[in-house]
Amino acid sequence: MLKPVFLALIIALVLKLFLIDLIIAQGHSMEPTIKNGDILIISRLRYGMRLPLQREYLVRWAMPKTGEVVVFYTPSGELAVKRCTEIIDDRYAARKTRFFAVGDNSLDSFDSRSYGSVPVENIIGKVLGF
Repeated sequence: MLKPVFLALIIALVLKLFLIDLIIAQGHSMEPTIKNGDILIISRLRYGMRLPLQREYLVRWAMPKTGEVVVFYTPSGELAVKRCTEIIDDRYAARKTRFFAVGDNSLDSFDSRSYGSVPVENIIGKVLGF
């Protein structure tokens, strides 16, 4: 009886850490696209693979595209959901690739217009659906 439950927990943990994650949207910065309280499905493998709790990708196979909605850590460490509006390649910076993130509700969004560009390494994944 315990073996199937234990196996299911292990599978769920692996899925959450490496493949798919679910988060609940908080705030109004992405309205009307994403509403406060919406459950978001996040692809953790969309841009590459990394170990859990690590910022650096082990392998990267894609970059966010303009218009994609991504989940990332802001420069202050808060989790955010915003739309990628621009990718910047700064060959002089330690982290070469950065992006601008803007909320769809521009009147009520704390985004790159306030804190600047964000390293691509801060991205957790792409929003697949809600």
